[in-house]
Amino acid sequence: MTVVQDLGVWFDAELSMRSHVSQVADMFYHLRQIRAVRRQFSCDITARLVTALVLSHLDYCNAVLASLPAATLAPFQRVLHTAARTVLDLKPRDRVTPALRELHWLPVTERIQYKLCLLVHKSLLGHTPEYISDLLTSVANIPGRSTVRASSCGNLVVPQTRRRIDNRAFSAAHCEQETGYRRS
Repeated sequence: MTVVQDLGVWFDAELSMRSHVSQVADMFYHLRQIRAVRRQFSCDITARLVTALVLSHLDYCNAVLASLPAATLAPFQRVLHTAARTVLDLKPRDRVTPALRELHWLPVTERIQYKLCLLVHKSLLGHTPEYISDLLTSVANIPGRSTVRASSCGNLVVPQTRRRIDNRAFSAAHCEQETGYRRS
């Protein structure tokens, strides 16, 4: 399979992102190293180490993973669970969901949704490059729709897509993720 790397993101021919997920999810080495010295640090220091060395890799460019199947994102979720166990010094059989809540860490799908929402928010405020802002269209900017109630709420136009992979484009994914609307 042909795979190319651009700005640290691995793209395959089908845009399944499996190569990228497998490359990034290989963070268990760092977690083992942190676990080895875990007893010398407080929980807060360990959380900072894990955030700097592991979670930063999971969060880097994770917006390209929008609308991927849960099975593809499962390795990221396993790394996140292992990171929470490392920080809180939990046993392998201990429940991880309360640990994620205690650490205030979002699950992988919500981390991706947060990144998309943050990009849209920054774009609407004018804090992103023009090529990102150009992907968003406000309902108020459409001729004949400026008097519609949705235009006063700051709603964005959801572009029509025909294929499932088109829903992963930033201009379509952000709307689906923010509003919760599903396209068939």
